[in-house]
Amino acid sequence: LLFFLIAFLCFEFGLELDEITSEKDIISKEKGEEKAKGASDVVLYKIDVPANRYDLLCLEGLVRGLQVFKERINLPKFEKIIPAEGEGQRLIVTEQTAQIRPHAVAAVLRNITFTKDRYDSFIDLQEKLHQNICRKRALVAIGTHDLDTITGPFTFTAKAPSEIKFKPLNQSKEYTASQIMDLYRTDSHLRHYLHLIENKPRYPVIYDSNGVVLSMPPIINGDHTKISLKTRNVFIECTGTDITKAKIVLDIMVTMFSEYCEKPFTVEAVEVVHPNGKTHIYPVSTALGDLCVLRERASLTQTLETPSSLAKLLTRMCLKSHVTGNGNHLEIEIPPTRADIIHACDIVEDAAIAYGYNNIQMVIPKTYTIANQLPLNKLTELLRLDLAAAGFTEALTFALCSQEDIADKLGTDISATNAVIIANPKTAEFQVARTTLLPGLLKTIAANRKMPLPLKLFEISDIVVKDPNADVGAKNYRHLCAIYYNKSPGFEIIHGLLDRVMQVLDVPPNEENGYTIKAAEGTAFFPGRCAEVFVKGQSVGKLGVVHPDVITKFELTMPCSVLEINIEPFV
Repeated sequence: LLFFLIAFLCFEFGLELDEITSEKDIISKEKGEEKAKGASDVVLYKIDVPANRYDLLCLEGLVRGLQVFKERINLPKFEKIIPAEGEGQRLIVTEQTAQIRPHAVAAVLRNITFTKDRYDSFIDLQEKLHQNICRKRALVAIGTHDLDTITGPFTFTAKAPSEIKFKPLNQSKEYTASQIMDLYRTDSHLRHYLHLIENKPRYPVIYDSNGVVLSMPPIINGDHTKISLKTRNVFIECTGTDITKAKIVLDIMVTMFSEYCEKPFTVEAVEVVHPNGKTHIYPVSTALGDLCVLRERASLTQTLETPSSLAKLLTRMCLKSHVTGNGNHLEIEIPPTRADIIHACDIVEDAAIAYGYNNIQMVIPKTYTIANQLPLNKLTELLRLDLAAAGFTEALTFALCSQEDIADKLGTDISATNAVIIANPKTAEFQVARTTLLPGLLKTIAANRKMPLPLKLFEISDIVVKDPNADVGAKNYRHLCAIYYNKSPGFEIIHGLLDRVMQVLDVPPNEENGYTIKAAEGTAFFPGRCAEVFVKGQSVGKLGVVHPDVITKFELTMPCSVLEINIEPFV
């Protein structure tokens, strides 16, 4: 019953409850009951959270959002406190960071109270943000420090590895930056981040006014500034290569845990001084949030009855709203927790979630449209049925292949194929977009050589070739390819299949208004055993006996015949 109640609440809020489990159950499923002995029985709720809802990645944000949604608490109002001149913290960014991690933002949480659960959630949120919006620290790295152990102003700079020396988090002695990289090269957690800076001539580092190292982002914090349950003032810095992401991460960190401050939902601003002398106060949007004016749309008015109803729904979704003007406008306050709101469509989506998708009544559209299958796809489906009826089995092969498949193995040069080449292929098997369906079918036969002969396969799919006149520089063509593999080539069977295809397409065998075949040559075909197919004077493809060299290169031992034509002229 509890599962269904929580699942229903999550669904109402636009989330999905995956399962209710425990650490013991998880280990038991993965490694067996023996390994699970002694593991925790504490109930864990696995909830799927949208990738752009960073405010729901910790218990504080999720519980707060649900309570506001159920109208049990009012929407919190975040306040940015700017200290008097000379009393606040400053973070100075030097020009040496420009080529490594040029951006930095910071804020302070004053008089915060940590418990074990709050501390664990604080650390857990950092890790989730690192894996999500921070892209494994490549875009942003978060550092949190006990402010009472250090003295501002702070300096974010970059130095040669040999010039940086400090005691890393949870270590017992000091190391140089180079030694730290070696130390964590085998660490199961931190080794994944070393590549971000290890080949750079300088490493980024943050010092306080006394030369104490706060952190070496994005690798490790210093042990000197380690936060604990006794920490009362937290200095949060976010450094990275993307200033927008850094600001979002900082906003999420301070808004999620400012509720534990002595004065809830307040954050102390930090002045960041850039290399050009300009200064910015961070966090940027935590004072009041951003204001957005949404024109009340007719469709929403009909669904939700009144603009005031829409304002109430949005407020339940943590978007404080009220009606303005003549009653047809909404003024919406976008809190710093909602970085996912970038367009009016996002606001409308939240209104629909709050209203309940199941509560939206189905109506007949005012504009009548009749859907229909694309002619090319319809022709493809019809031909598939006829080819299957002719005794051929359909295959479905990859649209990407290696350069060797479409060039070397077919006896031609890659430059002559006009192929679209992938700039940074992950594997050698997916280097280019296929320009012919033949290699895919030959590889399929090679993988099924133990099947009884004959093997009769076909495929009707797209091939891709470069086209400078196309918008994207390439164009797709729908091809039909059929292959017959047996102890004898079976050219007459492939020729008969061509005749059958033309018969169902209602194309007569004559030169003027129908189809003809003429002797031709092709690098993939046996000399004198190749013909070109013409329809109304236009070449649409070839058929013939595959060259023995091609057969051998695809690790086959029997002869085969193939037909490949472009079916688009028949649409």
